[in-house]
Parts: sequence; structure tokens; C-alpha cells
Amino acid sequence: MVEELMDNCIQYFEQQSYSPLRIDRYKLLWKSKLIPYMVQKSILYYSPSVGEEYIRSNISGSMISPYQRDIIRSIKVLSEFQQEGTISKCYRKTVKHELSGQIGQLMDKFLQHLKFLRRCKTTISDHRLYLSRFLFYLDSKGVSAVEEIRQKHLLSFVSTQTNSQIGIVSTIRFFFRFLYEEGFIHDNLSTVLQHYKWVKKKKLPSVYTAKEVPQIESSISREDATGKRNYAMILLASRLGLRASDIAHLTFDNINWQNSLIALSQFKTGKAIELPLLAEVGESIIDYLKYGRKSSDSQRLFLYTRAPFTPMSGAAVANTISHIINTSGVETTGRKHGAHAMRHSLASRFLETGNQYLLSRRLWGTRIQRRQCLICE
Repeated sequence: MVEELMDNCIQYFEQQSYSPLRIDRYKLLWKSKLIPYMVQKSILYYSPSVGEEYIRSNISGSMISPYQRDIIRSIKVLSEFQQEGTISKCYRKTVKHELSGQIGQLMDKFLQHLKFLRRCKTTISDHRLYLSRFLFYLDSKGVSAVEEIRQKHLLSFVSTQTNSQIGIVSTIRFFFRFLYEEGFIHDNLSTVLQHYKWVKKKKLPSVYTAKEVPQIESSISREDATGKRNYAMILLASRLGLRASDIAHLTFDNINWQNSLIALSQFKTGKAIELPLLAEVGESIIDYLKYGRKSSDSQRLFLYTRAPFTPMSGAAVANTISHIINTSGVETTGRKHGAHAMRHSLASRFLETGNQYLLSRRLWGTRIQRRQCLICE
């Protein structure tokens, strides 16, 4: 019976240290969504095909809400537990913005063209997101062929977008310019948006002073695993200026304990950099690895501290650092409060004191050679 399967799955969650809130969430979704569906269909025994049929019948469309994603995940983990007796440590599925129909196929051709031009994956991913929004809008207006698209559709769509409007306009421009140059349309609709020009105002980056940064760092309690991890992450941002994406993707291989260096290829630019492994930074990493990091096969340094103990994403690192700064007691009004603010603050101190700031910090020297063996114990 499905109730027995759910009870066994919940017991597994508890053994794997899932949070009570997450367990309660699964129980609620099963009882409010899946069980009523099975009762309605007179289904006595659960199977993965039952779960898939529920998803197909009740969740559709190109825009899936976070609540719907939770429902899908609750069913997926139940099916996996029934089949495997375990649940994957990472069950996050990348959201793929589908581009269907004749217009969607042309959008795919455009994205392939960008790949040929060797545009970076992040840029192409942004274009796909904005194009999927435009395609969804066209579907809502009953437009299914590129020949049916008119100026009013472009202008109306852009006017409804409140987030990333500059990026959206650029994507639409590039897409219709591509269609015109490749002969898919006879009129160059990209000119419709040529009056959408923004003068990018010069803005001073958010900077925290040499007194405020230590206050932010010291505000973290290092008594538990989360505090030890967060302290190491904030030091990587404040002392070395690493981006949140680079902190998230940091691996054991990036740390050269013997030569007191951190070497990595930057996630955003792909450029290789080497940074000195400062004493405070190295000590914080060792403290986290020995007393905070959960057991994992992952080569990534920083993991979530709640089960499943998977590598943190760049967004999670960014949110964590933002929360640390917000709760540190430092005044943030009118200033951004993330890893980039720490990066800008470090650059500001470089300008004030010269590049000797970073080099004047105590490097590990021979001390790291004495301590590196502790990580392997």
C-alpha cells in the first residue's frame, strides 16, 4: 500500500538527517495531492508509472511554479525510493526552457548560431530564457508562425517585462536581426526596438570600510558546521576577492597546500588565476574540513549542511554571503551586500594602500606544511 511506502520513505529521510520541515513538506504533498488522485482513480498500489501519470495529468505548461516543482520532486523521490531503496543525494534537475513549434525551431537555430560564434554558455542560457518568455507570450496571443509576428507583438511584449528589460530587448533585437539576415523574414523587425536605448549611468561600486569588513567577518558564530563553512566562504570573498561562483566551484585540487596557493579558472571568464593562501583563510578552510564538512564523494569544498549534502550552487553562496552582511550589524542602506561588495571593498583597499595590502598579510609558509596532514586524518 502507498501509506506503507511513504512511511518507509519518511524513515529513510530521518536516517539521512533530512530537516523536519522538508519531511513535513513531502508528507503534506503526498497526502494532499497524490493520495486523493489515487483514490479518485481507484488505484490501490503505487508505482512510478502512477506518479508520472499524475504529473502529466495535473502539471502542464511551459511555466512551472516553485510549488509545482515541489510536487514533482515529492513524487520523483517516492518513485526512486520504491525502485532503488535510496534517494540520490542531488535530485535537482536543471530547468530547460523548451522552444517548441516553428518559432521555437528558429529560436534554436539562433542559439546554435551563437554557439558557432563562441558566445559563452551563460550568455546563451540568458538568451534562451528570454526567448522562451517571448514564445510563451506569442502562444498566449495565438501566434504560431514567424510570419504572423507583427511590430505590436514586440512592443507589447517588451512593455510587459519588468525584470531584465535591457537583456530582453537585446535578445529580441539579435534574434530578429538573425532572422532577417538569414532570409527567414522579409522585414527587419529588429529596427522596431532601435529607440530602446539606455544610457548606463556610472555608479560607484558598493564598498565597506577596513573597519566594517572585520565586523562582518567576526559576526559569524563558528560553533557549528554552518558557521565554520560560512566563515571560510566570507574570508575567500573578503580577503581574496573571489566571486560567489568561484567559491561554489572551489575543489580540493584548487588548493596547493605545499606552495600556499589557490589556483583556479574563474567561472565567469574562464581565465586562470593564482592567489596566495593567506593564513586566516587556510585556517578557516582546515577548521571547516575537519570539523564541519559532511562526508561526501564530491570534490567541491563547500556543501549544504542539510541532507542531502550536495555541493552548494553559486546562487546559494551569494545568498549566504548576503545574509551574513545583512545580519552583521553593519549599516547596508544604499549599498549592495554580496560577494561582489566584498570584492569591490578589497579593490578599494588596494587603491588606498597599494598592492602591498594582500602581500603584507601573513602567508602560510612552513606552517601549512605542518598542518596539511591534519585534513587527511
